Amino acid sequence: MVSQVISATVIGIESYKILVEVDFVQSIPSVVIVGLPDTAVSEAKERVRSAIKNSNLSFPNQKVVINLAPADIRKEGTNYDLPIAVGILARDGIIDDKLLENTAFLGELSLDGSLRPVNGILPIVSGLKELNIKKVVVPRENAKEAALVPDIKVLCADNLNDVVCHFGVTKENYKELDICEIDIDDYLNDYTTTNFEYDFKDIKGQLKAKKALEIAAAGGHNILMAGPPGSGKTLLSKSFASILPPLELEEAIELTKIYSVSGLLHNDSPLINKRPFRSVHHTASPAGIIGGGSNPKPGEITLAHRGVLFLDEIVEFPRSVLEVLRQPLEDGEVVISRAQSSVKYPADFMLLGAMNPCPCGYLGDSKKQCTCSEFQVQRYRSRLSGPLLDRIDIQIEVPRLSPEELLNTKIKSESSADIRKRVIKARKIQAQRYKDYKILTNSQLTAELIKIFCKLDEKSEELLRTAITRFNLSGRSYDRILKLARTIADIENSENIESAHIAQALQYRNFVENNI
Repeated sequence: MVSQVISATVIGIESYKILVEVDFVQSIPSVVIVGLPDTAVSEAKERVRSAIKNSNLSFPNQKVVINLAPADIRKEGTNYDLPIAVGILARDGIIDDKLLENTAFLGELSLDGSLRPVNGILPIVSGLKELNIKKVVVPRENAKEAALVPDIKVLCADNLNDVVCHFGVTKENYKELDICEIDIDDYLNDYTTTNFEYDFKDIKGQLKAKKALEIAAAGGHNILMAGPPGSGKTLLSKSFASILPPLELEEAIELTKIYSVSGLLHNDSPLINKRPFRSVHHTASPAGIIGGGSNPKPGEITLAHRGVLFLDEIVEFPRSVLEVLRQPLEDGEVVISRAQSSVKYPADFMLLGAMNPCPCGYLGDSKKQCTCSEFQVQRYRSRLSGPLLDRIDIQIEVPRLSPEELLNTKIKSESSADIRKRVIKARKIQAQRYKDYKILTNSQLTAELIKIFCKLDEKSEELLRTAITRFNLSGRSYDRILKLARTIADIENSENIESAHIAQALQYRNFVENNI
C-alpha cells in the first residue's frame, strides 16, 4: 500500500501543498525520486538513507519510488527530507499511517538523523492552515516562526527518532513532542523604549528637510534630497528610520514571510518587528534590486517592503537599475517572469534618494564656486529620467549650514521620538479613513479614491490650476500633489485639504520645475 505524507513548498511567498507518495517495488535496491525535483531534492535520497540507518532503523532492501505530487510544480530545497523519511518508514510499517492524517512535515535531515531548519516556514504553514491542516511537525529551530500562525498545532522535533517515537506503530518508546506556542505581542517592539543609532535631535538646522521627512514618513511618500557635500543628506537619511511608525501586525507577518523565504530570519527573533531600512550600494545590479535568478528570489525592493529603500548618491546608479524602479514604485509589487513561470513579490516601499546638485557638488552653494560646465551639469542631472522623477513626491534642497547654525549649541532640535508621535497620529487617521479600502497610507490612493478623499475648495482648485499651467504638471504629478497635500492636512489634523496644504505640497516639488 502506498504511503502518503503531507508537505508543502513555497513559490514567491505563496504556499502550495505537496503530497509525498512512497511505494516499494521488487527490484534492485535503489531510491528514485520523481515529480520534477531539483538537485537538492534529488540528493535527499542519500541524506534520508543515512539518517534512517544512523537512527538505528532499518532501510528497506527494495526499490523505493518517491513521487512528489503534483508533478507539474518544480520542487526545490531541502524541506522534503523529513516527509520523505516519514513516508518510507510509514510504508515499511514503522510509523502508523493513521496518525499522519491532517499532519504536515517539514525539515532537512542531517546524516545522523538530526533535524535542521529550512527557509520559508511562515508562508508554508500559513498556506497549510488555509487548507485545514491541523498539525505541522518542524525542526525545533523553526518552531517559533511556525507558531506565529494561529489555530494550527506546531510540534517541534530534534531528530528523526523523536518523530518515530511519537508517530510509531509500537507505543513502547512513545514520546510526546513539544508544542510550541508564542505570544506575538511579545515580539512587536514597543517603540517608546526603542533606541536608534541616529536621532533628529543630533542634526543641526535643516528644518525644511526634517519637515519633509516627517511628511514622507506620515504618508509613505518617496523623497529625494539634493545638496552640496557635508550638508547632512546622509545623516538625515539614516535618521529617517527613527521616525517611522511601528509595524502593524498584518505588516509584520507579511514582512516576516519575505525574510523567511530569503533566509534572512533569525531563529531567536521569528517576527520582523521593525520597518526595514535597506541601504544599497551603487554597484548593485538590476537583478539585485528587483530580484531574480533561475529560481527567482526577492530583491532589495521587496526586502524594503513596508519600509525604506535608501539610494545614496542616486545618480551614480546605472540608468538600467534606476529605470527598473518605475513600475514597482507605481504598482507596489514586482512580477519576475521566467520562461516556465512568473513570481509576484510585494514591493510597497518608500524610495529615499540623496544626490549632489552637480558633478563637483557645489552648484548653487553659497560658499564654494561650482567648477562644472553647463553641459556637465545637464548630463549629470539627466541620469534621473523624467518618468522616475515624476514618481518621487517630495524633492527638496538641503543647503550648506551657516556658521551660526553649526556653532549654535543652545537651540535644541526636536527629537525623533516627538516627531514619531505626530507620524503615528497621522498614520492612525489614515488607517481609520481607509479601513474599508485595503490601503494604509495616502501614497497608496488610487485615482478613484483621490476623487473621494482629496476634494478641494474653490481657492485650492485655483491655486492648483495655476501650478498646472505654469509648471506643465503631468497627470501623475497632479495626483501625487493631492496625495501629499492630504498627508500635510492629516499631520495638521485638518479634515479637509486647504489652499495652504496645496501650496506646501507644491513647494516640495521644486526640483521638477528646475528639471532636476
